[in-house]
Amino acid sequence: MPLLGVDTGGTFTDFVLFGSQQIRVHKVLSTPHAPEQAILQGIRELELGDVHGLVVVHGSTVATNAVLEGKGVRTAYITNRGLRDVLTIGRQARRELFNLNPPVIKPPVPRELCLETGGRLGADGTIVEPLLETDLEALRKQLSLLAPSAVAINLLFSWLDDGFEKQIEAIIPEDIFVSRSSAVLPEYREYERGITTWLNASVGPLVEGYLKRLCNGIPQARVSVMQSAGGTIEAQQAGEQAVHMLLSGPAGGLAGVQYIGQQADEYRLLSFDMGGTSTDVALIEGDRQSTQHSTLQLTTEGRIGSYPVGVPMVDMHTIGAGGGSIAKVDAGGLLLVGPESAGADPGPACYGKGGIEPTVSDANLVLGRLQADAFLGGSMSLDENAARKSVARVAEPLGLSIEEAAQGIIDVANEHMSRALRVMSVKRGLDPSQLTLACFGGAGGLHVCALAESLGMRKALVPVHAGVLSALGMLVAPRARHLSLTLKRDMRDVVDEDLQKEIERLAQQGRKALQDEGINGKEVEVWPTVDVRYTGQSYAINLPWQDVDVTTQAFHDRHKTLYGHKMDQSIELVTLRVKVQGPLPRITGLYRSKAHTNGEARMVSLACSEEPVPVYSRDSLVVDQKVSGPALITEMVSTTYLEPGWECTLHDSGSLLLKREFDESV
Repeated sequence: MPLLGVDTGGTFTDFVLFGSQQIRVHKVLSTPHAPEQAILQGIRELELGDVHGLVVVHGSTVATNAVLEGKGVRTAYITNRGLRDVLTIGRQARRELFNLNPPVIKPPVPRELCLETGGRLGADGTIVEPLLETDLEALRKQLSLLAPSAVAINLLFSWLDDGFEKQIEAIIPEDIFVSRSSAVLPEYREYERGITTWLNASVGPLVEGYLKRLCNGIPQARVSVMQSAGGTIEAQQAGEQAVHMLLSGPAGGLAGVQYIGQQADEYRLLSFDMGGTSTDVALIEGDRQSTQHSTLQLTTEGRIGSYPVGVPMVDMHTIGAGGGSIAKVDAGGLLLVGPESAGADPGPACYGKGGIEPTVSDANLVLGRLQADAFLGGSMSLDENAARKSVARVAEPLGLSIEEAAQGIIDVANEHMSRALRVMSVKRGLDPSQLTLACFGGAGGLHVCALAESLGMRKALVPVHAGVLSALGMLVAPRARHLSLTLKRDMRDVVDEDLQKEIERLAQQGRKALQDEGINGKEVEVWPTVDVRYTGQSYAINLPWQDVDVTTQAFHDRHKTLYGHKMDQSIELVTLRVKVQGPLPRITGLYRSKAHTNGEARMVSLACSEEPVPVYSRDSLVVDQKVSGPALITEMVSTTYLEPGWECTLHDSGSLLLKREFDESV
């Protein structure tokens, strides 16, 4: 059965096809106005013929873009009386602490679409205000007048009892998309729960429509979607859980780099995914024992734009720095790079599609690090003259040569990415020199050595198929569900047997969802964790659940490791989380060396080198062959620039292992 992984990025849509124990890769320019068009185009260009039985797993940016651009559907928000302004007030955190005249921030939901009703519970689950038939009738009339496309229901303490929310859901017309907080995020904190439920409602119809168009375009194929936590879900179920797709593509990239890292015996990775529009930075800390269980670091405190998202998602830091990031000179004569991007249309000037603004890709081409005749395996030729003209737009006001300006663009972009890498390492108390820098995305290999040097790192990894690794990650990700329930119990009152019943109840929900997708129940594994904190604290630590005594001691130890102390006071079990996962897909044959003798290089001139520099085709290298910098290593979907002082070796997994020896006396 052929498998096709697809990642829809801001500039390119990437494809990885696995069939007959072989891998094929492909790229097409994205179609942001209708992402499914690029996917269908790529499938046609791959010449698959009859797609009956084809399994397509893809990462979608539809939900993410709709949130970031404020283009969700018209959504009504239903809550208890007196709480219609909760989403607008939020946590009252000021973005600029000392700004006395902050700009007016548009509320998530216009006030006229915030509806109040009865059905209020207390913190102990008792009824404070009943939900009357008159309340339901009033909601019917208001919804009829407002004519929303979606409705978000968020009642106080609905995670204790979802009865009132279900009653409201039952009176909403069938043609209106409905999200209720007790299903989307049954956890405490009404603001975060409300925002997450509203986000799910506002983008849900868009995701459903997009997936329907995609599935109609390939009716014989089976389509799945990557979720933000690193697991996949069938397209038919994905629309109802749109909020779980906000980091769909980046999650695929992390699943891919973790898998490739394991193949190369590298388990502690600081990764950066540099595409055309943005760079995603993340930390992966695994070991040899974790290869059968995805250990991607997740967070339930992630944000999309200015909105908190309470569902589990990969823990990463994203900045607007990519190959398409636009460079300009501000009024004070300062060179800026990003966050604006040339995107796919018109794209960087070197693409020859009418772009005139200088970008990072144009700078790399001017410096010779991108080879005009080797881009996308030679299927797309780059326009060096257009690139030089674009870079001249910043060179002239700065009084620099075109090559100096191009190097300046690269340096500024590298500084942005270096800061992001420090956020995920140094600021978390980790020494980057003890980690391996793993790069992927179409532009990652061009910057990996410079970034490693800026962090004092000695090792780097350029994965096989690095330019399409997010698409590859879709294929190695398991079917999975993440379920949660807030309990808020003193740990001394927790009974192991009672908690095990709650774990099994959530696990059964996940098993049923996976079985509906064809997963054998005997192959499903369950991992329970709990959020624990000292009584009175605002934030909790997530730990694997074993039993009361073991988990209690583990919390004290972890708290001391993180914060330098532990306290002699009671602790509280806040939220129970259960991950339910199917078997890991079996993907083999990711790399097969085509060469039998050491690859030979052609020589080219680079702006940064007085002597000609060798250019190797990655397919011409043999396992264990060593290449010393400066050098370029090209392949169909990416290029690696090996800087002076660096050496790379081709690992038998197909990945490039980069090493540099630092002079300890310096």
